[in-house]
Amino acid sequence: MTVELAERVRAAVAAVTDPELRRPLGELDMVREIDVHGSRADVGIALTIVGCPAADRIERDVRDAAASVAGIDAVDVRVGVMSPDERRALTEKLRGGRAKREMPFGPDALTRVIAVTSGKGGVGKSTLTANLAVALAARGLRVGLIDADVHGFSIPGLLGLIDADGLPPAPTRIDELILPPVAYGVKVISIGMFLRRPGEDAAGAVAWRGPMLHRTVQQFLTDVFFGDLDVLLLDMPPGTGDVAISVGQLLPHADVLVVTTPQAAAADVAVRSGTVARQTGQRVIGVIENMAAMTLPDGSSLDLFGSGGGDAVARALSTVDDDVPLLASVPLSPALRGGGDDGHPVVLGAPDDPASRAIDAAAAALAVNPRGLAGRALRVTPSA
Repeated sequence: MTVELAERVRAAVAAVTDPELRRPLGELDMVREIDVHGSRADVGIALTIVGCPAADRIERDVRDAAASVAGIDAVDVRVGVMSPDERRALTEKLRGGRAKREMPFGPDALTRVIAVTSGKGGVGKSTLTANLAVALAARGLRVGLIDADVHGFSIPGLLGLIDADGLPPAPTRIDELILPPVAYGVKVISIGMFLRRPGEDAAGAVAWRGPMLHRTVQQFLTDVFFGDLDVLLLDMPPGTGDVAISVGQLLPHADVLVVTTPQAAAADVAVRSGTVARQTGQRVIGVIENMAAMTLPDGSSLDLFGSGGGDAVARALSTVDDDVPLLASVPLSPALRGGGDDGHPVVLGAPDDPASRAIDAAAAALAVNPRGLAGRALRVTPSA
């Protein structure tokens, strides 16, 4: 009976999910010895690293799982740390059996990569990207988000990934593998998470040129463990500079979503960002117009930034063989702005706001066309 009870406890503990790796502890080889003495269970687990940020949560979940087994009235959890060899085996397992670091978002990957671009800054591209990511996750998709706007990173703040010191949390590292923090179901990485911490000598500014920017984007794509994703969004810097060129080289198969405001000054340069993306082989899949007309309490309309820019960009980027739709026209919204300041996306905080409905409509359009196996050759070697 004691052996059978111990096996039931092991099964319950093995099913506990690591909150950072999003996989069961049993699959990650983190469960150690399980001993049962009467109605007391002694449970051993091994964390990935010393000082694991998720240690308290894992220990609590393990304790609760063991205590849920019928016949167990008390639980003692012993917490250890994986050896270097165990961590090496774990990182190889997470990489799908590959010891060598590889970029997992190549043309054969099932993850759909969408780069969100704009011609100029100040059009709300990052705010829209953050809300789109959350809206897609709310639809049940597995979503990752790379803040590729290295000089003007803002995604952590928009998603509430800020600690008590006002800084983004440092990601957990397992040797060379980086685990992205999760906000609202979205796995997020940003250069802001790697800046110096309080008490050290540096401000939170990045003054890098082309080679450093390229290496940063490449590391985000290679060293960050996103796991299996349906969609990977990249919040691109405005314009057509070094990062846009690097992403075009690293992800030539990526889809591109262009953000503009209604005014001609933004729309004209937005067309250029889509044109440059096409030159690298990327496909422009749509346009989102932000800061469009809002309806005032008296029923009148306020066109603060004019009108027609989104339609103009969509028409300019459409070709005979490739129609580019205007996916959404997002009106000016105090709730959208407030949600960004508070780190609580408007699509969750105020789902009935006109801006939320417009963003969710764009997310719905993106969600119906995931990448898949259709039309792709499968690498299968028939047995003799």
